[in-house]
Amino acid sequence: MATNRLFYGDNLPVLREHIETESVDLVYLDPPFNSNRSYSVIFGEHVQRNDDANAQIQAFDDTWHWTPETERLFRDMLLNSPTEVADAMQAFRTLVGESDAMAYLVMMSPRLVELHRTLKPTGSLVLHCDPTMSHYLKVLLDAIFGAANLRNEIIWQRTGAKGYQTRRLASNHDVLLFYGKTAESTWNNEAAFEPYREEELDTKTAEKYASTDASGRRYQLTSLVGPNDPRPNLTYEFLGVTRRWRWSRERMQAAYEAGQIVQTAPGRVPRFKRYLDEQRGKPLGDVWTDIPPLNSRAAERLGYPTQKPLALLERIIRLTTEPGAVVLDPFCGCGTTVDAAQKLGRAWAGIDITYISIDLIIKRLQATFGQSVMDDVEVDGIPYDMQSAQRLFDQSPFDFERWAVSMLHAQPNEKQVGDKGIDGIRRFIIDAKSVGKVLVSVKGGKNVPPTHVRDLAGTVHNARDAQLGVLITLNDSLTRGAQEVINTSGVWTHPANGQDFPVLQHISVRDLMGGHRPNLPTALAPYISAQRGVELVDQGKLFG
Repeated sequence: MATNRLFYGDNLPVLREHIETESVDLVYLDPPFNSNRSYSVIFGEHVQRNDDANAQIQAFDDTWHWTPETERLFRDMLLNSPTEVADAMQAFRTLVGESDAMAYLVMMSPRLVELHRTLKPTGSLVLHCDPTMSHYLKVLLDAIFGAANLRNEIIWQRTGAKGYQTRRLASNHDVLLFYGKTAESTWNNEAAFEPYREEELDTKTAEKYASTDASGRRYQLTSLVGPNDPRPNLTYEFLGVTRRWRWSRERMQAAYEAGQIVQTAPGRVPRFKRYLDEQRGKPLGDVWTDIPPLNSRAAERLGYPTQKPLALLERIIRLTTEPGAVVLDPFCGCGTTVDAAQKLGRAWAGIDITYISIDLIIKRLQATFGQSVMDDVEVDGIPYDMQSAQRLFDQSPFDFERWAVSMLHAQPNEKQVGDKGIDGIRRFIIDAKSVGKVLVSVKGGKNVPPTHVRDLAGTVHNARDAQLGVLITLNDSLTRGAQEVINTSGVWTHPANGQDFPVLQHISVRDLMGGHRPNLPTALAPYISAQRGVELVDQGKLFG
């Protein structure tokens, strides 16, 4: 059985159905929230809408709205949550009303309760957020874990202050809320030190370690005289000096022969040469300024909107777990937590609601650790045959659409309703200044009427920046009328290379799963691949 698992789907049912109680050592989550909007909008009340899928997180969309479905979820949560959690949520609603912020907390509350259930008694949870919602999430976590189990509120400076602020200071930090499930939560003390950096030594440390040896290593001389220890074998003469020493005669002699003991002049008390680079380092505080964010040239950058540095996740995992521990990320995005856990020898589980994320994580793992890494990874929720594809469609047509769109390396539509029949967009380069679009429509029903294909043709024709269209169907074939519309849709000629492409094409899910693809211009990746190896075509930027 695979040690590591990737789940494609909504993390709440996945947690309830697949993650056992007290089976996880560390939960790290970076739940999305649209904090770039103004507070007046985030906390403003909204007119209720009747969207059928408004409670479902969108692909790479991190906004929530109060809707009738949110109201239903809120009431269910009050009935099924611990008393402290229900009380906290009632208080939040009184404070912020039926706002986007409240809708977000309704989404988060049952998930945090489930995550608490999955943790071992020695487990920890680290919730990564920004100041927009951190204070609300902290109160919610206090209600779930108990305020006494808050270990730290860690500040990570994610960027330097930018721009001229006229009414407030720049916002340039994130918040890490670190809770233990109990007072016995695992803590790796050796990881709680930051290695000394020669170029960043504080004045006190630089003065203390002012001496250097022939190789340039910094050191200080420290006392070898021991405390009042009654053991007689610690009092003896060494290099002409008699003292009660810290070490036995044999250990002293071995250290002297290794060049670790220095006598600066005959008759002076020998001292120990303590090297700076052999020390544990500077103790970490709860303000982290030494891990920079990913810039546009970072080798690990995947182009994912909320990607965090690998070094940040490695530090969190080292602090809270030992090798072999189980790490869970229920919003695993582009897989930084998974990557760090794999690198550090931890077992892991990742959950994400977008197929793009699951596909990206698989490619990232293969590029970093080799193709064989997937031998020990179980992927759950991704269709592998027609039966499972049908099952996905029956369970969630929207998940089915995302998966099918992503099979063409297209980006799923951010809207799930009101999308005019367009479920995704695949982009391609026309020339140095312009990018073209392939509009993708997905249909899971048994029959696709000709009117739908004509609508797709009309949308392609009327769009100023779209050139081509693809219809993906769960059914293997189209009706004669629908196929005729595709056959008579015409041809588009690529201006750069003169290659002709049918304006409309049809491909079935069965053909996609069999490795077939429509004839399309080479696509730009929805999210640019990492330079360090997630490369498919043209240095990681293009898909065939």
